[in-house]
Amino acid sequence: MTNARTPLRDGAVRLVLAAVVVLFCAAPTPGDIGGCGQRVQPLDPGAFYERKKETDCSKCRECSFSTDFCKGACDKAVDPLSEFPEGCDPIVHDGEVCLNALEAASCGDYEAYVKDQAREAPNECRFCPVSSEASP
Repeated sequence: MTNARTPLRDGAVRLVLAAVVVLFCAAPTPGDIGGCGQRVQPLDPGAFYERKKETDCSKCRECSFSTDFCKGACDKAVDPLSEFPEGCDPIVHDGEVCLNALEAASCGDYEAYVKDQAREAPNECRFCPVSSEASP
């Protein structure tokens, strides 16, 4: 008995292979399509910085950090920033991604975000043009 290939069988194999390629290669990578169907809306700086201040304070307490930055983040008398630097016009999705990254960060990573000198920011929070001012 010979195992001869037929044009019909070859066509079916190619069709299945094409379907597999389309299913696994054509879908967008999560995050590549923007706000997952959200309307593009400007990010409210007051609301963003208030939530960031709360997140910073929570992480400072959770991780037992005692920097001046942490003291300011946890001091209710210190108002959060209320405006983005000039030329920075982030959208709501940018703020959500940043805050989610901050909340998910380990204490080891967060230490760099709250140090008093040469403070860093996660990549997800670098949505403003680089300037001499601190990142959000």
